[in-house]
Amino acid sequence: MIERWLLMYGVLPAWLAAGVLDWALHRRTRIEANAGLRESLLHMLMLAEMGAAVLAVLWLQVDALVFGFCVAVFVLHEATVYADLRWAVPRRPIGPVEQMVHSFQELLPLAGLALLLSASWEPLRSALDVRGAAWPPRLKAEPLPPAYLVAAHAAGMLVFACYAEELWRCQRARRR
Repeated sequence: MIERWLLMYGVLPAWLAAGVLDWALHRRTRIEANAGLRESLLHMLMLAEMGAAVLAVLWLQVDALVFGFCVAVFVLHEATVYADLRWAVPRRPIGPVEQMVHSFQELLPLAGLALLLSASWEPLRSALDVRGAAWPPRLKAEPLPPAYLVAAHAAGMLVFACYAEELWRCQRARRR
């Protein structure tokens, strides 16, 4: 199915790459010396929000419950993005390249939701009400290839490590 292929080999890798690039841009603008710990904590919150949705899609059968969870997390993430930008814009330079990276970070999850909806339309259509959603959520009937899961988790851990390093720099600068 083309939607699944685009999600696995297009949207997720591009989104993870945008996360690493965003971290590199934060490092270049010395986030620890201006917006500091609060912005870094907001980045960790955004990572946790979207990480939960990605893990759900990687491991769980996408039904109305899982799809609804992903939509809710996306909306929560957008609210966190707004709080992040309200804090950061007056405190540090956010150049055109970083703004473009942010655009990718916001639009790729939306594209992912659209592809997920398209790929899962039949099960979602038959489960549009809460009675059709499985509780508790079920593992995928057809799991993703193990090598893909390992690579996706490793890439996610790389992004986490980047932002953990940013948090460490901000904490260290705050103590000084």
